[in-house]
Amino acid sequence: MSASSVILGFQPVLLWTDALLFLLVALALLAGMRARAQAPLRAAWRKVGRRPTGMAAATVLLAFLVVGLVDSLHYRPLLPALERVAGADGGGPASGAAPAAPVVSTEVLSALDALLAPLRLRTEKTYSAPFAWTLYQRETMETADGGQVRDYPRLAHGAAHLGADPGPARAGDLALRLAKALAQAALAWLLAFVVLASLVWRGSGLRWGEVAAALLAGHTVLAWRAALVTLAVLLAVVGVCVELAPLYHVLGTDKVGQDVLYLALKSVRTALVIGTLTTLVMMPFAVALGIAAGYLGGWVDDAVQYVYTVLNAIPGVLLIAAAVLMMQVVIDTNPHWFDTAAERSDARLLALCFILGITSWTGLARLLRGETLKLRELEYVQAARAFGVCTPAILRRHILPNLMHIVLIALVMDFSGLVLAEAVLSYVGIGVDPSTISFGTMINMARAELAREPMVWWSLAAAFVFMFVLVLAANLFADVVRDAFDPRRA
Repeated sequence: MSASSVILGFQPVLLWTDALLFLLVALALLAGMRARAQAPLRAAWRKVGRRPTGMAAATVLLAFLVVGLVDSLHYRPLLPALERVAGADGGGPASGAAPAAPVVSTEVLSALDALLAPLRLRTEKTYSAPFAWTLYQRETMETADGGQVRDYPRLAHGAAHLGADPGPARAGDLALRLAKALAQAALAWLLAFVVLASLVWRGSGLRWGEVAAALLAGHTVLAWRAALVTLAVLLAVVGVCVELAPLYHVLGTDKVGQDVLYLALKSVRTALVIGTLTTLVMMPFAVALGIAAGYLGGWVDDAVQYVYTVLNAIPGVLLIAAAVLMMQVVIDTNPHWFDTAAERSDARLLALCFILGITSWTGLARLLRGETLKLRELEYVQAARAFGVCTPAILRRHILPNLMHIVLIALVMDFSGLVLAEAVLSYVGIGVDPSTISFGTMINMARAELAREPMVWWSLAAAFVFMFVLVLAANLFADVVRDAFDPRRA
């Protein structure tokens, strides 16, 4: 352990999915710099920015990405001094003995866990409804005179600042804190607007007021007004949660008393990892095999078609289930590979990404094969062949650049499908590790809750709303990217 870790009070932990997720973000930034330097790509992305739908969806996706990246900064906290000091005789350390060496906990936390500590640590006994101050089910309790009564027990943390009976004061407290949260959100939005207007104003040759008026009126090259409106809604939601979540259970609690809002936010990273890392695995298979089958033809085409026809003939859920179970056996028989339970769960998550990627490349490969069959017959490709240009050069210079719009569109559109696939797989018990928080595990846990009387609905509703917003934003953004990059729509 480094000295800096001791001073900071934690030991940084880099999981495999953390490294790959940050690598993908770095590659995306490099791709953005490359697109800015090339006129065709810059023009295509400018088309995306001109669409209000694209800018609004990009703003929502960026918010989810920030949550996922913050949740990917993992660490192991140091144990308190009383826990790591071991006395020689069980009664404490001997006088004059050297202080005990720092010992880190086996629990792996993230920066998001630290930010959401009030939600993570303030657990209740069991279910409680959103903004409630009592449990959702009656229990037998003793009265002051020694008798017994069945009533709803008071929550340990929900609305605890309002005393034993917060009913009369709850409405006024909520209204006051809601107004405060909206005022803070308005100030944050105003600051973001000033920063954006200043960035647009630099080099425009206009006065700052004219630029600000153009942003508000929507008379800019890019659809900044749509992004600002979306940002205002996001800031209002975040402001309300920041103000109320430490005092109330905004989305209620689950069966073991965990805050549902905390679980929903923790599920965002799992969805992003599944959606992005799976595409990283899928893309090389699809691009290489699809182009090879379409351009080379012959036995190569027959072999590739045979492979993806066989894969498509096997039910996807059964194939994924068999692969996940085999990987689980490998993980269970080699516990010495993992120092913590988080590393074990991360290994299963990474394995699921690889399995989904290996089994989901066939659709894109078939699409690229068909497009390559058409491109190889075009005049400029035939001319390159006639002049003796080698096959790798033709593929690199003429075929692949004309297929990248299909690859980009397919990857963006497949993201939402992969997020939904994780939810379905976790629902049937072959998805992520049970200790990993995801939308699928939340839905799986809520399945039994729907049969209760009265029904517990908020866990399922929270997972559905978060997943619906993420998938909807991804689909809308994919539609805009398709319209911008498809040459047939130019």
